[in-house]
Amino acid sequence: MTAGTDTAAHDAGPVTSSTRAPVPLRLLIGGEWVAGDGEPLASRNPARPEQVVAEGTQAVPADVDRAMHAARTAQCEWARTPIHERGAVLARAAAALEERADQHGLELAREEGKTLAEGTGEVLRAAQILRYCAGEGDRAAGEHYASPRRGERILVTRKPLGVVGVVTPFNFPIAIPAWKIAPALVHGNAVVWKPASTVPLLAMRLAEALDGAGLPAGMLNLLIGPGALGTELVRHPGLDGLSFTGSTGVGRALAGEAASRGVPFQGEMGGKNAAIVLADADLDLAAEQVLFGAFRSTGQKCTATSRLVVAEEVADAFLARLAPRLDAWRVGDPSDPSVHMGPLVTESAAEGVRAAVAAAEAEGARVLYRGVAPGAEAHDAGAAPSAFVPPTVLEVGPDSVAWREELFGPVLAVRRAASVEEAFTLAEDSEFGLSAALFTRDIATALEAVDALDVGILHVNSESAGADPHVPFGGAKKSGYGPKEQGAAAREFFTHTTTVYLRG
Repeated sequence: MTAGTDTAAHDAGPVTSSTRAPVPLRLLIGGEWVAGDGEPLASRNPARPEQVVAEGTQAVPADVDRAMHAARTAQCEWARTPIHERGAVLARAAAALEERADQHGLELAREEGKTLAEGTGEVLRAAQILRYCAGEGDRAAGEHYASPRRGERILVTRKPLGVVGVVTPFNFPIAIPAWKIAPALVHGNAVVWKPASTVPLLAMRLAEALDGAGLPAGMLNLLIGPGALGTELVRHPGLDGLSFTGSTGVGRALAGEAASRGVPFQGEMGGKNAAIVLADADLDLAAEQVLFGAFRSTGQKCTATSRLVVAEEVADAFLARLAPRLDAWRVGDPSDPSVHMGPLVTESAAEGVRAAVAAAEAEGARVLYRGVAPGAEAHDAGAAPSAFVPPTVLEVGPDSVAWREELFGPVLAVRRAASVEEAFTLAEDSEFGLSAALFTRDIATALEAVDALDVGILHVNSESAGADPHVPFGGAKKSGYGPKEQGAAAREFFTHTTTVYLRG
């Protein structure tokens, strides 16, 4: 593989939204949209940091108590509301998101850095999740067992936890909150939500959709503010459960706080996902899917492909197919429809990825491919930092930082395997177990992988990223903690069972 040279195809391109005024940010507490009493917050466009997308003031710790009180007050009546009525609120919110998908998709691209197509797709995915959960009333609501005693039946019913906290990351600012908040609400819980402070606008848009759909006051409370609010939330005596997605370090700290108080915790944390390309694979399909898995969303997916294990006998042929695809991979302003990959969410995030790549090279990693990105030359010359990082492919050793650590950027670490067994062993060489992808034409090998790979999600002949709302999502090993998310698995966290011995 050789480094890309088509610099003209990778410039930032025109900006069509530079004249947009910043959107005013508000908190939602007890059904009221209010300004925060905390520090100012400006959400900036990572592609063009001089542009402020949204601005306002942040929540303070006292707002956690206000939100918890509002949620507790509202939740009892909501839990007694028929589930079909609760679902109807979600369906109306889904329709509102679908109607504004293009507008919100552009806002997402400007705020988080996803491409316009990915941003719009994420808004539509959030609507899909709301619609799926809206139908929960038409699914099984409990279980019925026979009793060993005459005249008796045993019923297993489900009840909401009560008031749940939701803490969400920047990388899917509307879809991940939707797949937590929608099942929480439809199962009768109230929600206090702290999104990542880097993406407050999309959080507000989801809250607006639910509020406008007729969700009762206090059932969803939005607190935009610093990470410390998450700690305040998990420590609040009124909290009945906490659902978290984010970094492993923060997740473990919150899980420890929750465990010390006996609060149920659901955590989706780190990933270091491998794609395995075996000798019998369709190499063109594999190259396309590895490209998508590693570099869509600028690698900022918990399910992104960050490690590649490729069979020795086809490694050179596979890499030769990947290089021209990367040459055509256009990096630039994500609001430009022709761009394939935007910036990282912040300049500091990009600087961390660049530092990790430099550390890997110092450890002996060989650069197989390094593309070009806007501002890269200026950054190398010591100019102002840029949030853009070029797509990078490194061949590494077993102890490389690029092989071991989750970089959360457009960096793919490669190792070669002499056999199928070694390929599976290399893929398992991680403390994480969120997702994996396997490329093979042999069904027996695919079935072997199901047993050999300890992951929560396994894709065969498709990219490692991707999740559907009707099936469980979550990881194994240190990638996950507690019940899985989405599908029928969601109710395992957001409800508890009551076993009823019923005799007439």
